[in-house]
Parts: sequence; structure tokens; C-alpha cells
Amino acid sequence: MIICMSDMCEVICVTNRKLCEEDFLTRIEKIAKCRPKALILREKDLSEDEYFTLGTEVKRICGEYGVMFVAHTFVNTAVRLGAEHIHLPFSVMKTLSPADKSRFRSIGVSCHSPEEARQAEELGAARIIAGHIFQTDCKKDLPPRGVDFLREVCKAVNIPVYAIGGITPENAPTVTAGGAKGVCVMSALMTCADPREYLSQF
Repeated sequence: MIICMSDMCEVICVTNRKLCEEDFLTRIEKIAKCRPKALILREKDLSEDEYFTLGTEVKRICGEYGVMFVAHTFVNTAVRLGAEHIHLPFSVMKTLSPADKSRFRSIGVSCHSPEEARQAEELGAARIIAGHIFQTDCKKDLPPRGVDFLREVCKAVNIPVYAIGGITPENAPTVTAGGAKGVCVMSALMTCADPREYLSQF
């Protein structure tokens, strides 16, 4: 999560190592040097052992720069990593036991409807990521849900909502005007020439 230059919009960095044209950990360090508040390590195609190995390095880099590290999907591996924060698909959040929830300081949940967002909040979510809002190459075959959908999600809950999917510096103001606390950026932060310069545009 990176506080935008306006101090009104928050940007969450979500990783995708397959998009990087340079060494992934080098890219992570460039982003961490911008002193973001949090970074979600989303590499869910990895095995849990592979995720642990990569997560150990990413968590170390985040710690070096005072960045909040957020694990993704793998609950048991997140615990092994000593991660205090985790982000989960809604389907995983629904199955999480109270004991597992208590292992984390905060849990974020991906939701695709206002009802899912309401349920996630009732289940103990601290924040919602809602999407996808705009057209994105990551979901070429699925139509975007749009800002009206985002407004409904924001109205449904009392916790922060972050928009994901096709977010750019140009459309981010539309998202925050719709009620979102901030935005999530993945592709652009993995591929841009200069993460610091890119983030300064929000």
C-alpha cells in the first residue's frame, strides 16, 4: 500500500513475477525502496514450499525498508513465514477457522459482489479488494464490472475497499470518487521502467 502524492488515495502493490522483465527480487526491492506501506505476494501458482522460499526473501526485503508484507492464499505457509497479514480469496476465507484467523493481525479478502463483501466483513475481514473494475489484459475474456459495481460494494461494508483491474493514474480518481479507499496495481508496477516515477503519478 503506497500513500499517493495527494494523501487521499492508497495504492496496494500486488505481485506477478511472470510479468517481470528483470529479476523479480530486484523489482521487489525497487518497489520497496519507495517505502510502500504494504506489498501482497500473490504468486499462488507456486507450490507451498516454493512460496515459502520466495516469501522468505520478499518478507526480508519488505522488512529492510519498513514495508508491510502480506502473504496470499497459503495460510499454513504464511504462518511458517511469520506473516502478520494475509490476503485470501473469498472461497478460502469462508473455510478459515477462528483459530487460523487469530494467527493474523489482519485479513484482506477478494470479493466479486456486494454480498460477498458483506459476508467477508462478517467473517472478520479487515479490507476488501473488489474487481475487476476496468478492462485488463489479466482477464481479457471477462467484461469489467465497472465503477457502479464498486460503489455498491463500498456501500455494503464498513471496512476499506480497494479497487483492482485496469487501474491507472488517469482512472484512479474515478475509483476513489466511487467510494474506494484506494487501488491495487499489479501489471504496471511489474513492468514499468521506474516504479518511483510511476507511483508519483497517482
